[in-house]
Amino acid sequence: MTTLDPAEINNSSILVTGGAGFIGSAFVRYLINNTNCRVINVDKLTYAGNLESLAEVWSNPGHIFRQIDICDRASLDRVLNEHQPSAIVHLAAESHVDRSIHGPAEFIHTNILGTYNLLEAARNYWENLTFEQQERFRFLHVSTDEVYGSLGMEGAFREDSPYRPNSPYAASKASSDHLVRAWHHTYGMPVLVTNCSNNFGPYQFPEKFIPLMVLNAIQGKTLPVYGQGENIRDWLYVQDHARALLAVLVRGESGRVYNIGGGCEKRNIDVVREICNILEELVPIEGNNNLSNNYSSLIKFVSDRPGHDLRYAIDNTRITGELCWHPQESFRSGLEKTIRWYLENPEWVSRVRSGEYRQWLETNYASRDMNL
Repeated sequence: MTTLDPAEINNSSILVTGGAGFIGSAFVRYLINNTNCRVINVDKLTYAGNLESLAEVWSNPGHIFRQIDICDRASLDRVLNEHQPSAIVHLAAESHVDRSIHGPAEFIHTNILGTYNLLEAARNYWENLTFEQQERFRFLHVSTDEVYGSLGMEGAFREDSPYRPNSPYAASKASSDHLVRAWHHTYGMPVLVTNCSNNFGPYQFPEKFIPLMVLNAIQGKTLPVYGQGENIRDWLYVQDHARALLAVLVRGESGRVYNIGGGCEKRNIDVVREICNILEELVPIEGNNNLSNNYSSLIKFVSDRPGHDLRYAIDNTRITGELCWHPQESFRSGLEKTIRWYLENPEWVSRVRSGEYRQWLETNYASRDMNL
């Protein structure tokens, strides 16, 4: 058996690591809102883990949260044995490139050693399942297009593109990809790997490119753009990514890699200008006391990031052809939804920037037994 019966998802438990992060919380929300499966949400709750991103599904009986570090083998063994998931979707990772340049140790620890630890816990769990359960089990590892390195002005990353990671973050994710592949070929574990392009959407932390530009602009702050803004990225709306992950989990062939991209290549400078244009429509200058000129006047070019890859682009042929997945949002529609969300949720932004979001669980659900 190489794929899952879609009906099995609705009667199963899925363990999601990193489910309080940006992509992880979007995937958890999507599962809870669109399937009848039970989600065991495992997250260490580092700075990037924000339980407030799960507020809409928090009280759903199908959502179970456990605060667990994927480097803690004993806790992983316990949660696997307790909840008996039929799939693991691995999103837990350190992911910010700039942070990896200034402090790579955490990226090596979590992304490589943590993935190894999770793979071993999953293998031990899988090997003790019945034959039928083993056939249904899947381990989906969520990775990035940055493992492929940098492209010139032509071509796109395919699933068989060589790995050429250029940042500590990319190197750590490349290493984790290789570990997952090895556990499949050596031990026979049924795994899937996805490599996605740059995600954007609601609930993304302000350190990331698009929310940083949006929030700086509405506050009249400088919009810092590396180099001359010529670096090109393929942008993927996070809800489309969540849909893609479920498609891979249900219909993907064990042992296969699937690249997920939004088909929205943009130069960084063009992304910033698009943000400025949308803000001109939604929050005109005359209604923003922080500005005396247009939003584009806030753009400032700054020294380029070390080892900054020129261009990423994803060839979507495999996932669109084999799994019939296509992005539903254009870059413009997704960007407008994203900007509107940040404009409508200033309290969320304020709590993230002040650090108050760390107290959200205690404040809102102190009485709930979370086994934290």
